[in-house]
Amino acid sequence: MTIKTTTNQVIALAGLAQACSLVQQLATKGQAEDSVVESSISSIFKIDAASPADVFGGLNGIAYGLEQMQNQLTGRTIANPEQGRYAASLVYLERQLEKRQPMMENIYTSIERIRHQSEHFGVMHENVLTNLSELYQDTISQIHPRVMVNGDPGYLSSPEIVNKIRSLLLAGIRSAMLWRQCGGARWKFLLYRRKLQEEVKFLRTQL
Repeated sequence: MTIKTTTNQVIALAGLAQACSLVQQLATKGQAEDSVVESSISSIFKIDAASPADVFGGLNGIAYGLEQMQNQLTGRTIANPEQGRYAASLVYLERQLEKRQPMMENIYTSIERIRHQSEHFGVMHENVLTNLSELYQDTISQIHPRVMVNGDPGYLSSPEIVNKIRSLLLAGIRSAMLWRQCGGARWKFLLYRRKLQEEVKFLRTQL
């Protein structure tokens, strides 16, 4: 059974949209709903999930992301260009990461170690977020161009918020990887916009 379906591509894109929106919220407002943040960050540890939806613990784990996608796909222009820029940057960085096998292996090994830690302390524990943040900084941040997060300097100077933002960017990379694995491509996003819209609406009825 192929995973390269429109449904699975929308699920992956919703995960990406969710992570990017949460990054924007934290950077500009200093807060985001913990349960939604946890759903996104938990996806990092779902390396061998049974299905794309299971990466997020089911469709409810990306309910917010589906809402963001519907907002972004409605109308002729992107409703939130900043969020769109983050998403495009993460998709590009994931493509570059795919070419760096040693870095990929380092990330997988580190994620497995941090996963064990999260099982003991919880996904949102300070130590877990710090380690995910450092992993992002030591790997993805070394690929250029980096994701430039805009926001309130006060929030962006807070270690706690920065750790959450970097962890969410790593979650965004996970979703971008899932998008590629499910057959996602930029041209599909551009040419099949209406089809994606219809699938988003359908999936939201399943929540």
